[in-house]
Amino acid sequence: MSQENRLSVGLEYFHKKGWAPFPFQLESWNDFLDGKSGLLNAPTGSGKTFALWFPVILEYIKQNPDTWKKPKKNGIQLIWVTPLRALSKDIQLAMQEVCESIGLPWNVAVRNGDTDAKTRAAIKRNPPECLITTPETLHVLISQKEHGKLFQSLKAIVVDEWHELVGNKRGVQVQLALEYIQSICPSTFRRWAVSATLGNLEEAAATLLGKNLPVHIIKAKIEKEILLNSVFPDEIEKYPWSGHLGIRMLEKVIPIIEAGRTVLLFTNTRSQTEIWYQKILEARPDWAGWIAMHHGSLDMSVRSWVEEALHDSRLKLVVCTSSLDLGVDFRPVDRVIQIGSPKGVSRFIQRAGRAGHQPGQPSEIFFVPTNALELIEASALRDAIEKGDMESQFPPELPYDVLIQFLVTLAVGDGLDAEKIFEVAKRTRSFESLSDSEMQWVMDFITKGGASLGSYEDFLKVILDEDGIYRVKSKRIAMKHRLSMGTIVSDVMLKVKFKNGAYLGSVEEYFISKMKIGDRFFFAGRSLELLQVKGLTATVKVSEKKTRNVVSWMGVRMSLSSKLSEKIREILELYNQETYISEEIVRVLPILDLQAKLSIIPNRDTFLIESHQSKEGFHLYFYPFEGRMIHELMSALIAYRISISYAVTFSIAMNDYGFELLSDTEIPIEELLEEDLFTLDNIHEDIRHCVNESEMSRTKFREIATIAGLVFQGYPGKPTTFRHIQANSSLLFQVFESYDPDNLLLKQAHAEAINQQMDQEKMLKAMRKINAQQIVVKHPVQFTPFSFPIMVDRLSRTSISSESLEDRIVKIQSQFEVQD
Repeated sequence: MSQENRLSVGLEYFHKKGWAPFPFQLESWNDFLDGKSGLLNAPTGSGKTFALWFPVILEYIKQNPDTWKKPKKNGIQLIWVTPLRALSKDIQLAMQEVCESIGLPWNVAVRNGDTDAKTRAAIKRNPPECLITTPETLHVLISQKEHGKLFQSLKAIVVDEWHELVGNKRGVQVQLALEYIQSICPSTFRRWAVSATLGNLEEAAATLLGKNLPVHIIKAKIEKEILLNSVFPDEIEKYPWSGHLGIRMLEKVIPIIEAGRTVLLFTNTRSQTEIWYQKILEARPDWAGWIAMHHGSLDMSVRSWVEEALHDSRLKLVVCTSSLDLGVDFRPVDRVIQIGSPKGVSRFIQRAGRAGHQPGQPSEIFFVPTNALELIEASALRDAIEKGDMESQFPPELPYDVLIQFLVTLAVGDGLDAEKIFEVAKRTRSFESLSDSEMQWVMDFITKGGASLGSYEDFLKVILDEDGIYRVKSKRIAMKHRLSMGTIVSDVMLKVKFKNGAYLGSVEEYFISKMKIGDRFFFAGRSLELLQVKGLTATVKVSEKKTRNVVSWMGVRMSLSSKLSEKIREILELYNQETYISEEIVRVLPILDLQAKLSIIPNRDTFLIESHQSKEGFHLYFYPFEGRMIHELMSALIAYRISISYAVTFSIAMNDYGFELLSDTEIPIEELLEEDLFTLDNIHEDIRHCVNESEMSRTKFREIATIAGLVFQGYPGKPTTFRHIQANSSLLFQVFESYDPDNLLLKQAHAEAINQQMDQEKMLKAMRKINAQQIVVKHPVQFTPFSFPIMVDRLSRTSISSESLEDRIVKIQSQFEVQD
């Protein structure tokens, strides 16, 4: 059959729409039909869904040339895995429309955590040809009895937004599911993934395809134009500080919204989303009903309404967080606004791609800095986009908690053969180094409770049957496991409800615990008064009085990605060469010029340290430009090493560019540098001395214990309290430390605390970089534009004062000498 004949239905569909398929779409169709698996890399809004939906249809038509238009019970042909439930409806509508247009009587269904029992039963009784689901629900399907029948007709699994999954434990779930389903499916089964923004495509493809399939990548040669417009403040202050612009830029943001048809305004935190929504509504009360808010803590029905209203062009503006980052197709959106630096290139491109979300359309995004130095990051983003430089994502290595959960999932279903599943796990990227002894330990753990939990029935989950297959026999254990499946572990949330029972959303327990009855807070676009806290419900009423107390969440501040950090250093080097690559850099020249006059602008071969004395004491500023997370660990390490030689107490502060050590005694930094302050010798031991690794490991263990099923989070509507979960996981942690020190989950907690929570590998890389640079110590007569925002960050976090932060900063600035 000629290529044109076997693709004819797809080509005809495109022709009727007035479209022409892109070369990457035709390549995907042909490769799929030739039996290949692979990774498709294409920009957002370029038609990736059609690239991998059509070949499944074309193959069916090819195999049923005379009967493909007749309804049949075909079973599931394709499973489409998406990381976000919000994406499911959009994908379903697009796929179903294709079927109806060409006369194919297929059913496309969604099965995820929001699917009601009636729909779930209907899907099981009469499976659709295409099932759209999430990584968690894919494992729920594997936990069903006789699930092999469900997968027998399967031709392929496609994983959408692979860049969002490959670097975390949800991606490990996908790896295990793919290898397992491959082992029980016909040999014609294929696996594909779709990814828009990744720096290491080869690694990502290898992670998807496992050890037995060759790496195959289709890269779309489509230039998605991103129009980056920086919004400049009227005045560039020579001493910027974090957040000093922010909401003050509102008067410049309003006209941008007015000029757009439908606009998404992204903030980096849920708290900022609440604040911007409130301030915009105060500035433009006539927009009431035209603007909405979208973040992960709002009621699902509210979020669904917002998404539908976006589709139907009923909204002028949605203020949102990363909850709308991924590939939802909101065609009416014609511009995006980003408040503050997104701290990563890929994240920025994802957000920009929400505008002009269709082939050939440019994506227009407005960058609104929250401090003037962020304009450097805007310039870095512009350069990275032009050169196609993206962040890389790497799969976790040996997450035993995910493996334990998966093994129990199989035991809940049709049972597991330990030897066969060991081989399945070894074919995944995350478990390719799994040893026989580690697998035996895991099996002992789920059957006997390991070395320390054998006396407790709840931990003896899996039983070896007479036929040599391991199964879960207890219905109670099976039910609790099905309720606990997944790798997303969040803090306990309190439901926020009105007295009449109307549900607004949920907030973290810690936020409500700080409040008294009668206190007011702003949430879900309303000023609320707290009436009662009972169990896990906070009852509220609408307050007539306005409040500045906006709900906050304990999410970690986003840290500069290594890719963006690298780009910033490149831009600073260009400044030293008097090459100004963008309008943003031209605008911040007063800041950079003052920094160069008082100190220096470090280039790639220079590491800058500034030593300065003020009324507060003696300041040391270090500038690795590696992001807040790396600086948090590095500052603790350097402070520890200095304290070995000198009796000193430090206050520590950091931002994405550097960190501060403040003491009441002068530290002879030049002498310390001669003693090799940044040496890599004994660095692992020094890190363990300078951070509370045990406490961080304990915190990490709570997540691991939950995923591994050692701690139960509760039944629907009756979740276990955070304190109870914390107490149970802490007790297990102590038991393992005392009686089972070789416990693999304990080792995993220590490893994740160091490598994930503190990013030790990146820190070691940063230290090696410093050792290869020339270290320059400067003694400026006053704070520099680089040191000032770090100092302000410390003031805002640690000081108690009756003056506002702004007033105190003005007072400090007035002491500076005027620099022309």
